[in-house]
Amino acid sequence: MRKQFVLGSVLAVATALCVTPARPAHGNGRFPTSVSVTFRPGDTGDLYLGTTFGLLVSHDDAHFAWICEKNVGYEGTFDPKYRVAADGTIYATTFRGLRVSRDGGCSFQTATADLPSTDPGYLDNVWVDAIDVGPTGVVWVATAESARPNNIYRSTDGARHFTPTGNRSMQIWWKSLAVAPSQPTRVFATGYQVTQVGDDGGSIGPTVHLRRTDDNGATWAHLPIASFELSTSPLILVDAVSPDDPDLVFVRSVRAVTPAGDKLYRSTDGGESFALVLTTTDTVRDVVVRDGGEVLVATVMGGVHRSTDGGASFVAEPAPPQAACLGDRGDALFSCGANWEPDQFSLGRSTDGASWSKVFRFVEMVGPLGCPAGTLQHDQCEAVEWPAIREMFGVPAPLDAGIDAPPGPRPPEDGCCDASSGVVPAGAVALAVGVLLLRRRRKKACCS
Repeated sequence: MRKQFVLGSVLAVATALCVTPARPAHGNGRFPTSVSVTFRPGDTGDLYLGTTFGLLVSHDDAHFAWICEKNVGYEGTFDPKYRVAADGTIYATTFRGLRVSRDGGCSFQTATADLPSTDPGYLDNVWVDAIDVGPTGVVWVATAESARPNNIYRSTDGARHFTPTGNRSMQIWWKSLAVAPSQPTRVFATGYQVTQVGDDGGSIGPTVHLRRTDDNGATWAHLPIASFELSTSPLILVDAVSPDDPDLVFVRSVRAVTPAGDKLYRSTDGGESFALVLTTTDTVRDVVVRDGGEVLVATVMGGVHRSTDGGASFVAEPAPPQAACLGDRGDALFSCGANWEPDQFSLGRSTDGASWSKVFRFVEMVGPLGCPAGTLQHDQCEAVEWPAIREMFGVPAPLDAGIDAPPGPRPPEDGCCDASSGVVPAGAVALAVGVLLLRRRRKKACCS
C-alpha cells in the first residue's frame, strides 16, 4: 500500500512538471530566482549572486559557479544576507549564527563557535538577522532570537570575536544595520519589539526602534519614530546611507501599504527627522544611493524608481526589469531580473538604471565551485547535489566543477527551466522523483 502511494505521488509530481513547464521548482518548493547581489569592496570583478537555491560566485561577470545551501549553512525557504570584505571573506547571516568563508566559498564556519559559550560575544546557534561591514573592515551583526536576549555586536578581527554593545533586550529583535560609508563610526540600527505586559498588567502592542551610534557603538541615540506610518505588524528597516553624506539616510516602513506595499522615508539630519518620499504597491527590495545624489529604488512588480534630487522625489522608469535586487558596484548597476519572461536574465547590468543588458542566466552556470575533496562544497554540493541542479536547468557538461572552464560558445539552451518547446526533459522528472524519495528516506531515518 505504501509503495503504491509513493508511486502515485511520484507520477503526480511528474505529471505536474510536464503540464506546467513554465514554472520549474527547486527542492525547497520555491521558484528558482535571484534575490540579492553583493560585491567585494574596491573590486570590479567579483560578484556574489544570492538565489533561492544557493550562492553563485563570479570573478569576471561571465563564469558563475554554484555553492549549495548546505555549504553556506542553511536550508529551506530562507535567504541569507551576504556581505563580502575587501580581503574576500564572505559573511552570511543564518538562523544558526553568522557563517564565514575565508577560502572563497569552499568551506564555511560559524563565527565564534570555537569560543566558550560563556564568552559575551558567543553567537553560535543564534539567529543573526542583520549585518554590515564598514569601509575599515569592522563587522557589525545583530540578533533576532526569540526567548533569549538580543543585541548588536561589533568585531574588529574579521568575526573571530565579537563585542556586545549597549542594546541588550529580551523584547527587541534587531532587524537591520547600516554603516555610514563616509563616517564608519556611525551606524544605524532598527529593531522590532514584540507585544509586552505593561505596568498595569495590560498588553502593550508591538512597536519599532531606530537607533544611531556615532562612536563605534559606545553610546546610542534613540531616534524618533513618530514620522513613520506603520503596518499592523510594525517593521522599519534602514535601507541605505549615502556614500558621501552620513546624514542622508533612507528608512522603509514594511507593508505600510496594504497588502504588500512599503513607504520609504528620507532623513537629511542623521535620522533626527524623516519625510515620506515614496509609496509603493510592492515590496521594496533595495535602495541604492549613488555618487552625485542619484537614488534608485528596486521593486519586482513596480520595477525601478529613480530620483535625481537626492531622494526627495521619485519617478518610475518606463521599462524596468523585475528588480528583485539592485546594487552599485562602482563601474555599473546590477539587478536581479526574471530569468525567463519578461527580462530573460537572472542578473542584468546597466550604467544608467534605464536600459539593461543580460549578464547571466541560470543555464549558463559553469558548474559548482571547484574545491578540494574533504570540503562540504566538494563532497556534498558537487558530488551529490550538482547533477540534479544541472538537469533542472539544462546546464551543459561537464558534470563536475567548472569554475575554471575556458570561455566559449555554449550549446543551445534546452534545459527544463529554459526550454522553449514546453517539453520537460526526463531530468526534471528524475529530480522530482529524487526529492520525494529523499524525503521518504529522511522520514524513515527520523522514525527509526
